[in-house]
Amino acid sequence: MGLRCWVSQPRNRCSSPPQRTMMQYQIHHSDPDSKGRIGQLTTGHATIETPAFMPVGSLGPVKGLEPKDLQELGFGLMLNNAYHLYLRPGHKIVADMGGLHAFTGWSGSILTDSGGFQIFSLAKLCEITDEGVTFQSHIDGSTHVITPEKAIEIEEALGADIIMVLDQCVALPACREIVQEGVRRTRLWAERCQAARRRTDQALFGIVQGGLEADVRVTSARELVTLGFEGYAIGGLSVGESKADMYSMLDVTVQELPETKPRYLMGVGLPEDLVEGVARGVDLFDCVVPSRHGRTGSLFTSSGRVVIKQAQYANDERPIDPDCGCPVCARYSRAYLHHLYLIKEMLGARLNTIHNLWYFSELMRGIREAMRENRFPAFREAFYRRRERQGVREHIKDGEATAHRECENTYQA
Repeated sequence: MGLRCWVSQPRNRCSSPPQRTMMQYQIHHSDPDSKGRIGQLTTGHATIETPAFMPVGSLGPVKGLEPKDLQELGFGLMLNNAYHLYLRPGHKIVADMGGLHAFTGWSGSILTDSGGFQIFSLAKLCEITDEGVTFQSHIDGSTHVITPEKAIEIEEALGADIIMVLDQCVALPACREIVQEGVRRTRLWAERCQAARRRTDQALFGIVQGGLEADVRVTSARELVTLGFEGYAIGGLSVGESKADMYSMLDVTVQELPETKPRYLMGVGLPEDLVEGVARGVDLFDCVVPSRHGRTGSLFTSSGRVVIKQAQYANDERPIDPDCGCPVCARYSRAYLHHLYLIKEMLGARLNTIHNLWYFSELMRGIREAMRENRFPAFREAFYRRRERQGVREHIKDGEATAHRECENTYQA
């Protein structure tokens, strides 16, 4: 991959969405030593081998990157956020421009989150009833009402390949009664989202909630499965709970979801979360970590993290990671990236983001390759051993996490 300019292609500004086929998902290999599996997810825009990680572009782009950058980094599926796009520039404008693919110039597949999490975490004076959510914009304070029907209207106008139901994400910690009420409302809204669908070329995923109450999560999963969605997401995690709690909730949730449908862990995560999620049967992940950490100078390597702003890198001629094959490591030194960070040069954020996304792409490729060759346990062990040699406290021992949470589910990339 070269870092070079690219010639933009003409946009398709058709006023009505093109006819596309519904998402298809097939499992090609099941790992004999874990619950992981290799699959193929096909939409009208791309074919993605799973397990896969989705870069996050809440408002359209991953900050600082062109669509071609993501393609050259090996990504065929990205996430946009309906809440942010509803507020700016507005779903009707995006629809008038031909939908997200034409508007952004991204030719791969797109998944849009309904924005439920953002409404509850970012909006002001949020009022929740069974009818929907009334909230004030975090941008200008204007009042808005989002119902399940409105959420589907917005996502159909945006035109993503995969869309999500409106759900209620309960802030943790929360008492059991509040968690149960959130699950009841999420089920009600999921039914209404199903009934509101008009387009036949978008896959709709249900979202399992239930906080840290194992039996409530099981109930949520079972109820959503009866509604027959094209895929299932696991929500309400990566919101500050321990890794041990998150992995425990994955263990009880994934086993309730259909084998033949893709499973998506929302807002996760750090590299170790991807490894552990795959081991538990998760197929899709997204998180702002690669781009957000890139902008703040935290760079992922095979042996841990390089915080490029630290003075120790001012005269360091080495690449970020000597074992990395990305174009940034092939061309630039730690010293130069340290310099770019200190002078707040926008190129630094772009290069850091490219490196981090390359790392995530290669991590997922390595996981798939290891499972395909039936050596995932060895891959998993080597992943943690490399980090321990560098004194990185991001490891799992006897199924329990010993690291603090750094990836909170914010979708602000």
